[in-house]
Amino acid sequence: MEARKDNRGRRLKKGEFVRKSDGRFCFSYSDALGRRRYIYDRDLLSLREKEEEIQRDLLDGLDLYQRKTATLNATFDRYMKTKYGLRGSSEKGYYYLYDHFVRNTIGGKLISSFKFSDIMQFYLKLLKEDDIELATLDNVHCLLHPTFQMAVRDDIIRKNPTDGAMAEVCKCGGKNRNSRDALTKDQLRTFMGYVASHPIFCSWWPVFVVLFGTGLRAGEFVGLTWDDIDMEKRTINVNHTLSYYKKRGEKLSRMHVHRPKTEAGIRVIPMLDSVKLAFEMAKEELEGCEYEQPEIDGLTNFVFLNKYSTVHNPQTLNREIKCIVAHYNAEEEKRALKEKRDPFLLPDFSLHICRHTFATRLVEVCTNLKVITSIMGHKSVETTMDIYADASEEKNNEVMGLLSDSMDDTF
Repeated sequence: MEARKDNRGRRLKKGEFVRKSDGRFCFSYSDALGRRRYIYDRDLLSLREKEEEIQRDLLDGLDLYQRKTATLNATFDRYMKTKYGLRGSSEKGYYYLYDHFVRNTIGGKLISSFKFSDIMQFYLKLLKEDDIELATLDNVHCLLHPTFQMAVRDDIIRKNPTDGAMAEVCKCGGKNRNSRDALTKDQLRTFMGYVASHPIFCSWWPVFVVLFGTGLRAGEFVGLTWDDIDMEKRTINVNHTLSYYKKRGEKLSRMHVHRPKTEAGIRVIPMLDSVKLAFEMAKEELEGCEYEQPEIDGLTNFVFLNKYSTVHNPQTLNREIKCIVAHYNAEEEKRALKEKRDPFLLPDFSLHICRHTFATRLVEVCTNLKVITSIMGHKSVETTMDIYADASEEKNNEVMGLLSDSMDDTF
């Protein structure tokens, strides 16, 4: 049988033919499910490049139909449906991040069209043009990477285009993950001294002593109950956390009780003397006032309540910190101007910096990483060292001074 040829005399391969209606080259093939498919091109060489790609996909078992229809948005939504048992607050946070940064930017693209360079450009745009923090980009990456990985496992794409992207972005973006600074000893001493001596802010002293003296996460702190406190053994039993969000079907956001995100979050924290005193003061205040204990998902007997007899909201605590810092700095600038010296100003910091400061002080005095990881409630030692174990300039100078005493007589 004589082989078919095009109008230029080129021999056509099996499955190739020329459409009489418009003169376009066509290739006919069966996909992985046996369905008949067709691709077209005006140029025979371009058509054959497409043929080679299709043959590779067929050999790899890729689902060609999904490759042509699945967008990043559709794949992410499918990925979220596989997250069984996800906490409501976490689910809300995941969707907020994705909807805010991805869904209306690159989310409509076919997932099979993404290359490593596309991800790099998107990440760098978020860093440089949208000016987001590296930690926020890290969170976005933690959504995109498993989404693309699911597409790899579902045989929609061969490789995950987000692999290695964050490491490369850190080099190109010139940013460091460890950008959160713990308060120095002088800053912490100044902040706590100002709170203790202020006629209005003094009522917050027990709150900040516990925050800075335990390293509790915000949800763990606001969810503390007296059943978690053992004053005789001087221990704090951390076994739950509170999260503020709106469940599906609910009209308003409210507090919900959850177990810690990981098993490592369930832990017992020894109590410092100052923390024990803060708890004693908190108990006296509750006994001296007619507080009506709230009930949240069956949990009650909370340690710290606000003036409305409800547990503290982390956002409210953050606002209070900003208010205290602003008042102190304003007064300190006036004093410094009057005394003709440079003011000692406090930095703006968030609730999480209380935990970060505790961890940094703990690392400075403790060399047993397992102990540090256990107290902080981290899943691994790497988390402790990568996120919280900043070396302070003060500690560096102290260590170098000790080294100097040890080595000077050897030179």
